[in-house]
Amino acid sequence: MGHMTNAYTFRKEFHISHHMMLSIEKYIEKRQPVGDFLSAVICNDLKGAVSFADDVNIHNLPAYVGYFYNEAPHNCWGSPKIMKEWLKGK
Repeated sequence: MGHMTNAYTFRKEFHISHHMMLSIEKYIEKRQPVGDFLSAVICNDLKGAVSFADDVNIHNLPAYVGYFYNEAPHNCWGSPKIMKEWLKGK
């Protein structure tokens, strides 16, 4: 289970690595804060997500949107207010 293992695939060509999925799972399941890139994705901030993405994640942005839209609880992402409330446990 290395850092190159893909834990989520969207449309066959976009992937979220196992390492990044661990951060997403901690956010969703334990309501723990995440880094700048994932925070921007969760807040639905395209400009921020592109600004903070590394070379791998910038290519895979569609996978993050696909994951949050299709798999994550709808009330855990979408705006800064929603993220703040999620982290507070509301």
